[in-house]
Amino acid sequence: MCDHDRVGETWPSPTWTAVLADIAERAAEHDRDGSFPFEAFSALHPTGALRLTIPADAGGLGRGLAAATAMVVDVGEADPSVALVLAQHTLFHALLGELGFPPAPLAAVRSSALTDVALINALRVEPELGTPARGGLPATVAERLPDDAGWRVTGRKIYSTGIPLLRWLLVFARTDDPEPAVGNILVEAGTPGYRVERTWDSLGMRATRSDDVVFEGAVVPLDHALGMTTTPPPMGPGPVIWNCTLMAAVYHGVARAARDWLARYLIERTPANLGAPLSSLPRFQEAMGRIDAGVTVGDQLLVATAEAADAGAADAASRSMVAKYSVTTVPSTS
Repeated sequence: MCDHDRVGETWPSPTWTAVLADIAERAAEHDRDGSFPFEAFSALHPTGALRLTIPADAGGLGRGLAAATAMVVDVGEADPSVALVLAQHTLFHALLGELGFPPAPLAAVRSSALTDVALINALRVEPELGTPARGGLPATVAERLPDDAGWRVTGRKIYSTGIPLLRWLLVFARTDDPEPAVGNILVEAGTPGYRVERTWDSLGMRATRSDDVVFEGAVVPLDHALGMTTTPPPMGPGPVIWNCTLMAAVYHGVARAARDWLARYLIERTPANLGAPLSSLPRFQEAMGRIDAGVTVGDQLLVATAEAADAGAADAASRSMVAKYSVTTVPSTS
């Protein structure tokens, strides 16, 4: 398919509902086993989900935050582990143009997602540093090799979400200069000099496989350093807006699935001593009403926030933060 043929491509795909049903059917098994849902991403690829936010002139669908949010909510309802990996891949493709990518690696990252299941995510968190959003220098070091032969990367990253299927790793690192520069090093999967330690064993979201990655001298091309500077600028509004909104979308998909499960249970459960479904009791009707009201408000808030961001609203960043707080804060139903 030529790039220009994709501009008017239908989204969601006609197979979208069936793909979601298949993902949901396997979600519990992957969560129990801590196994990665490879087949989910193989099924998502032909729907266009993995290239949703790649610009149309680069072969993607060129959709904005509203379409991405709706997609992540849908997948979150089916399997939140799949949704989290997809959300992070989606937001990075939306923001790659802001990360200072040189033309060659930028084209490689984008084109790989058009033809293959080639996911991208950032590896930022470290055991000592924690999340870099709170400041501090990463322990991961990018050493510039003689004669501009590239960069040698050493260090350890934790919470490397989706690592079994990541094609591109955006590794937050510092140089070994006396006054170190800080930025991202793009490492392609399969590059010699790193290994994955399976450490992810959480109570839930086990299928994200957010394992440790240990870099032991991985060498990458010189132009794979992105935005390396001794004075990193403040985070721009784009990452804040996309991250807040899409992370809220993952949570909201879970809330929708929980509401629907509870509604089915109350309708189907008929205790012998009651002789009627639990849904007939006013107490449960009131509780379901409050839950449904909260989910409905979340639906509307996410839609309004994403549409405002797509329209270039000046307050989009603050609105996205409010939306994330509101959607992920569970109201009391007591």
